[in-house]
Amino acid sequence: MWIALIVIVLLIAFVISIYNNLVKAKLKVDNAWSQIDVQLQRRFDLIPNFVETVKGYMTHESETFEKITALRTSWSNSSTVAEKAKLDGELSGALKTIMAVSENYPDLKANTNFSELSEELRNTENKISFSRQFYNDSVTMYNEKLAIFPSNIIANMFNFKERDLFVVDNDEARKNVKVDFNK
Repeated sequence: MWIALIVIVLLIAFVISIYNNLVKAKLKVDNAWSQIDVQLQRRFDLIPNFVETVKGYMTHESETFEKITALRTSWSNSSTVAEKAKLDGELSGALKTIMAVSENYPDLKANTNFSELSEELRNTENKISFSRQFYNDSVTMYNEKLAIFPSNIIANMFNFKERDLFVVDNDEARKNVKVDFNK
């Protein structure tokens, strides 16, 4: 009888341990997503100031500015990782265009506001890149726990669900920027 009781207690402790590890992994994924969200929001907060600084020099690029404004609005309305990843890719492409065009304006490049905002955006882009990597590593670790025996049994019992990786599924963001002044 004591042996059966010890086995049951050990089994319960084992289930509790696995459950707690799954909860910790899920919270780590949530935290990692939060870090991406914070950095992307920071970038969206910097962009209006950046755009205003550049706008006077690049009046023919109004299409790019309108796209950035639309992306910022869409960002506020998006809720899934896939939606935010798509918008992130589109915004990265628009920012590359602005940076490439700015190379042709020496006065703009010498502007203190432009330099400071460019540096802030570069730093933010680096933080976003790191945050994406951390998020994807956390999601991969979490999803592995959901798939590996015996934690997969506990995960199914308590309805843990896989998470999506942060993937930029936007061919535009992967292309080289083409600057054309003949428009």
